[in-house]
Amino acid sequence: MTEQTYRVAADELRQFIDRYETLEEERLVIAGQQKEVLAEAGSRGYDTKVMRKLIALRKRDLNEVAEEEAILQIYKEALGM
Repeated sequence: MTEQTYRVAADELRQFIDRYETLEEERLVIAGQQKEVLAEAGSRGYDTKVMRKLIALRKRDLNEVAEEEAILQIYKEALGM
């Protein structure tokens, strides 16, 4: 490898690392904002634990959720719940 090639590869590597670190910083800022939203909802009386479950459910396929809920209901009935 020539010195020129090494310098270009090092510059490219540095760019990838810088981009990654910038995205990591942005992710931390967004995570902080998400916490603030849930804290505000909690202060207004909403159950944030349930809200988190709803958010997770909204990310999933509706058919998968329906099937899981049906199985859960069958299991609950089997246990007399």
